[in-house]
Amino acid sequence: MAVTKMNAKQLHDKIDSGQPVLLLDVRNQDDYNDWKIEGKNIQSVNIPYFEFLDENETTYKDLPKDAEIIVICAKGGSALMVAELLDEKGYKASYLEKGMLEWSQFYHPVTVADDGDMKLFQINRLAKGCLSYMVVSEGEAMIVDPNRHVEEYTSLAEKENANIVHIMDTHLHADHISGGQALANQTGARYYISSSEMQGADMSFEPLEEHTEIRFGAVRVKILTIPTPGHTPGSVSFLINDKYLLSGDTIFVGGLGRPDLGGKAKEWAQSLYETVFKKIALLPEDIIVLPAHYADIQEINEKGFVGATLGEIRRSNEIMRTENREQFTEKVAGTVGATPPNYEEIVDINRGVIKVTSDKATELEIGPNRCAVHHG
Repeated sequence: MAVTKMNAKQLHDKIDSGQPVLLLDVRNQDDYNDWKIEGKNIQSVNIPYFEFLDENETTYKDLPKDAEIIVICAKGGSALMVAELLDEKGYKASYLEKGMLEWSQFYHPVTVADDGDMKLFQINRLAKGCLSYMVVSEGEAMIVDPNRHVEEYTSLAEKENANIVHIMDTHLHADHISGGQALANQTGARYYISSSEMQGADMSFEPLEEHTEIRFGAVRVKILTIPTPGHTPGSVSFLINDKYLLSGDTIFVGGLGRPDLGGKAKEWAQSLYETVFKKIALLPEDIIVLPAHYADIQEINEKGFVGATLGEIRRSNEIMRTENREQFTEKVAGTVGATPPNYEEIVDINRGVIKVTSDKATELEIGPNRCAVHHG
């Protein structure tokens, strides 16, 4: 029996099938605790690879022989070694060929809406909890919050026979490198972001604050820009056809965006209060909120995408109902968690102030999403 290698898409398809999946992660415990592959049908076990080198039979005692074991490591080498050891002992083993490195760059598109006149896709970069969007109408497409692997968007647009004409970032991202400028350069589309996000930037962009509405396609799909500061001063949300709110990092299914990354947690939390209770509060309960991140795999709904109605989010998140300004500010400013790794360098890259190689960009992005914080 030989071990089977698989790529990230094959692993995701297996997880997505609904069948139980057993993952054996052989990275060290700290790396595993910081960042691992998660899913609703996954049983994940962490046994560092060096424990398998000791030829100690107790290492194997909790591993079943009647189920496939998929071995995971950082880049694939250690996983192959452990998978071969398992195979020699009669286990059914396979491994993720390029490890967490490849998983960190895997994207999964899901159709959120398709009414004949407009299609809305959510593109989930599962390892980062990053969500981006493509809206297609009459052969034209708009991309919102693209990550740096721009071929994911050009290939999806090609499948939909659409030309990318608008590219937008809801805000200046701190946990991943934006593909907005690169995608604009490749497609000739216009790249939009708030100018207050781009102080000192060395790149061309269309200031979002100069637009109240952007239309494209024969059906005139309506995009309204809504200033929603708080996560960053120039954060913007997009309301599509009065039904779908692409909320960036302002509102998540499980909470609100963290306001501390600019070093002004309380000040930005005040802005977030204004956004939640004076702007978002005016929107109907049945608006479907589609954020730019999620903090927990459980936020993926039964239809396969991350999203919920504004009413559902208000009911399940106490912070959305905390109208006392002081209590709101204290709670939001105090619930921030660990800082995204390398965020200052990533912000400078997204402003165009510095440029890095593809290998360096991959290195900077490795690790979990830390922009989505629960306020349940």
